[in-house]
Amino acid sequence: MAMLSSFLTPFMGSSINVALPTIGDEFNMSAIMLSWVATSYLLAAATFLVPLGRLADIRGRKKIFIIGMWVFAAASVLCAFATSSTMLIAFRWFQGIGAAMIFGTSIALLTSVYPAQERGKALGMTVSVVYIGGALGPVLGGFLTSYLGWRSIFLVIIPGIAAVIWIGSKRLVGDWYEARGEEFDHVGSLFYVLAITAVIIGFTFLREPLGLALTIAGTVILMIFIAWEMRHASPVFDMRLFSRNRVFAFSNLAALINYSATFGVSFLVSLYLQYVRGYSPEQTGMVLVSQMVVMALFSPLAGRLSDVIEPRIIASTGMCITAIGLALISFFDDGTAVWMMVVVLGFLGFGFALFSSPNTNAIMSSVDRRQFGTASASVGTMRLVGQVLSLGIATIFISIYLGSQELTSELAPQFLDAFQPAFITFSILCLIGTLASLSRGRVRAS
Repeated sequence: MAMLSSFLTPFMGSSINVALPTIGDEFNMSAIMLSWVATSYLLAAATFLVPLGRLADIRGRKKIFIIGMWVFAAASVLCAFATSSTMLIAFRWFQGIGAAMIFGTSIALLTSVYPAQERGKALGMTVSVVYIGGALGPVLGGFLTSYLGWRSIFLVIIPGIAAVIWIGSKRLVGDWYEARGEEFDHVGSLFYVLAITAVIIGFTFLREPLGLALTIAGTVILMIFIAWEMRHASPVFDMRLFSRNRVFAFSNLAALINYSATFGVSFLVSLYLQYVRGYSPEQTGMVLVSQMVVMALFSPLAGRLSDVIEPRIIASTGMCITAIGLALISFFDDGTAVWMMVVVLGFLGFGFALFSSPNTNAIMSSVDRRQFGTASASVGTMRLVGQVLSLGIATIFISIYLGSQELTSELAPQFLDAFQPAFITFSILCLIGTLASLSRGRVRAS
């Protein structure tokens, strides 16, 4: 059940990235508006993940997981029948709420049923399935977009969602809610949703006065949220984990930086391949798949290694390799050979495989069982907020060099002007993240 759900959500994300130019053409969307097809989904998932993860600890992780799958299915059908860019973005936001319920519980469910000595192996297998979904997404998404239209992407996952719901309802016995009976922090949840929403929207429009004001307001509300949580007897997010648990704090920081530096890759490279190089969606998927295939192949190995070797060592090595891969992508131009793009993207995928499952293992192994839901939500939050920030960074560079113009092949030179500094920025972020990863300390006692 966890494996199948871990396949569906990344499959959706990577499929849509390949379809974005086609969606943009149908709805006459600018590059900035196109980014919101992805950002709206991530925004909802990021803002609701922590409150829903905590609710799952109290009310039952299986229950919230199943509800999330139903919401995800309903939103997918609505996206398939959207008749405007506004409707599509709104339905993607709704889909993100379902994803928050899934992300906030799936890792916690998995961690609950595996012993500590096998946790890295289980997480490695799950991360591998995530990347298999991500790998098949560009290929099948490109094929579906080319032959059946982009709307088919939202419909093809419905049978898989139905299978997850059936397995979860009929085959998964019992439920897990170690925090049952504790109070749910409604005020803290409201502060959190407002803070994350304001920061993410503000950062996306940072070059405008309103964007700067929202970012500042969101930061202030976030500080109020932290102060509230530190005093609350049953916080929605136990901030004391960050102040008292060095491994937890720095592992989460490393995850946030890593996703901030890497999620924009598929978005920018997809636009580069189709607008600068003139590739079809199907051809674009064949190039992008190299990164995901390598990630899928090496994630189980990295997870198993993190059960016997300090996760800090493996994850930090992976982050450093990722930084090098991002720097190499910044040299892509209108004449880069296909084999070179495939090799560089595969190299990047290898670095990310070494980082992801060992880092997740470190986070989940640094807390006790009653905090698995909170830790799982923190993993998902760092991932989702990082992904939104990554798209925000990409959007900032696009707005600097292209403004709000509709992206066409005639604007390829200006797009390349935005493409290269964006990846240099991503690479520098990953180098900073490597330092955070190295600073986390040991998960296991000597």
